[in-house]
Amino acid sequence: MMRRFLTSCGCAAVVAVCATLPLSSQGTTQSSAAAQAPPLVITAFNGGPEPADWKAPRTPWGEPDLQGVWSSENATFPVSRVSGRGAAPAGLYLDDEQWEARKKQIKQGIVNAENATGTFRGDFARRAFRQSSYIVDPPDGIMPQPLPQALERARVGDRGTFGDGPFNTFDDFTNYDRCITRGIWGSVVRVIYGNGNRIVQAPGVVAISYEMIHDTRIIYTDGRPHVGSAIRQYLGDSRGWWEGDTLVVETTNLTDQTSIGANGNGLRHSAKMTMVERIRRVADDIVQYQLTVIDPETYPRPFTMSIPLTPLDGGVLLPYDCHEGNLAVRNALTGERAEERALAADLERGIIRPRRGPQDEGLGAGGFGGQPRPRRGSPQAAARGGGPGGRGGAPAGGDQER
Repeated sequence: MMRRFLTSCGCAAVVAVCATLPLSSQGTTQSSAAAQAPPLVITAFNGGPEPADWKAPRTPWGEPDLQGVWSSENATFPVSRVSGRGAAPAGLYLDDEQWEARKKQIKQGIVNAENATGTFRGDFARRAFRQSSYIVDPPDGIMPQPLPQALERARVGDRGTFGDGPFNTFDDFTNYDRCITRGIWGSVVRVIYGNGNRIVQAPGVVAISYEMIHDTRIIYTDGRPHVGSAIRQYLGDSRGWWEGDTLVVETTNLTDQTSIGANGNGLRHSAKMTMVERIRRVADDIVQYQLTVIDPETYPRPFTMSIPLTPLDGGVLLPYDCHEGNLAVRNALTGERAEERALAADLERGIIRPRRGPQDEGLGAGGFGGQPRPRRGSPQAAARGGGPGGRGGAPAGGDQER
């Protein structure tokens, strides 16, 4: 109830909750986790310098003002710096030719989106950035692949309804399928819609609400310690402090039930993961957002992404009534049971056939680009990395909506 109340009422609710809390402008001192995270990498100016005459606004109580409704919809570049139709970018920023192609693509995307017809409308970029990848550390821009021992814990449900199943229980679905959470990483990385991030502040506290799955995080900046290690939460326990104009946030006490991937799908991280965020307003219309993942049980080294967040078109987070209209779990379970009955009926007629997979209609939702999907258990399916019966777990990168 508190989470939904804060999401609905914004800053006034935060002030009401926190009016009696002890205040500290600096809060927590540098932690061991924050020491492992690189300084803020500002990509908002396309490799150029920050404006010398711009100063960050302040709240009435004197802290840097991050408040607004921000979006990652203009962060159209890939997570890792890899080659697509052309050569992979050599550095963090596109060369002149690649940059012109990016700007042309964004302009055409605006025309396509504004003239689109149909009932479904996705978010679309209105501004081109020269950045080549979300990942800014390691310097090669490549997200480290999970450790072999981490891959051993891959599970059927890591791709949920975008995978091959089978679907027998609620645990065969992702938290995204189930409208529970996308985790911190999955809530910020750009997907096809719902990319809003609302930030409100009060003395000693910052709250961030995410448009899709409507999570709200409370980040205390009043110097209080983390909660006890026995308490675990999907979005962890966040403590923040100010380093100049930059809000630094350390998040601990996470579960092992969320993932580092688009919409929070993909191989799950460990419960020992720590996240460090650096958030700074660098212009009237840009907040630079940086997130470092530290999980030695899943990845060989920490890695960091940094992206510019820009004002959300319309300035208001739209309601995301996910549970109220969620038929994904019911339909997937119903479809599996229907296929079992059909298999049994065919067998009675002497027809022996492979079991149909959930993605057999070739819609591309499972990552096969609209091509007919191999039937579950077939040699072709195994060759695609799904393993026998499609039980091979999820790819390292996450899921579908990029």
